[in-house]
Amino acid sequence: MNHPKAFHSRTIEKDSQQIIVEGPVSSKDLKKYDFDEGLKAFRPPKKQFEALQSIADFEEGRIIIARDQDKVIGYATYLHPDPLERWSKIKMDDLLELGAIEVSHEYRGLKVGSNILEVSMLDDQMENYIVMTTEYYWHWDMKTTGLSVWEYRKVMERMMAHGGLEPMPTDDPEIMSHPANCLLVRIGKNVPHESVSTFDSLRFMGRNDLFL
Repeated sequence: MNHPKAFHSRTIEKDSQQIIVEGPVSSKDLKKYDFDEGLKAFRPPKKQFEALQSIADFEEGRIIIARDQDKVIGYATYLHPDPLERWSKIKMDDLLELGAIEVSHEYRGLKVGSNILEVSMLDDQMENYIVMTTEYYWHWDMKTTGLSVWEYRKVMERMMAHGGLEPMPTDDPEIMSHPANCLLVRIGKNVPHESVSTFDSLRFMGRNDLFL
């Protein structure tokens, strides 16, 4: 399967702030920018910026960024699921995982995350993919926001809906380990029925069959 990428961009303007949301961007483009020190949810900022550059070079990899002039203040990553995860038990060229989405704390409230997801889906190529993401409550910033686990889940669902991702059931043990965890999925309008059936088999593998 070919993985063409069409660049799209939009501007968020509020008061004196102007945030550019754009992508997919290449690793060459990323190297032109600085990386906000507040982007540290998954690993130290420097390491995460290196990871983004690596993903951008994957054939299927997509990096959508939000930037304040020359500083990246938010991003989302799309790539094939990790080979060690259940979602790669059956290789699917048309399955992408929204692996991470993050916005620096001082830029929250500008709907940066929602805009990143909307720009992500402007490329017609995304209609050829099933896009999935797994949400785990232990990754959520409840301490800073003051939200309860259920309030935060509602926030995540509303944001993900801007990218067309909706909750779907699964028997994945890690997701089932807490009722707030969830699988969210977007099925592109050009995805064949065979791929949807294959993905359904990945969603419900059965606890005893996961690592056989």
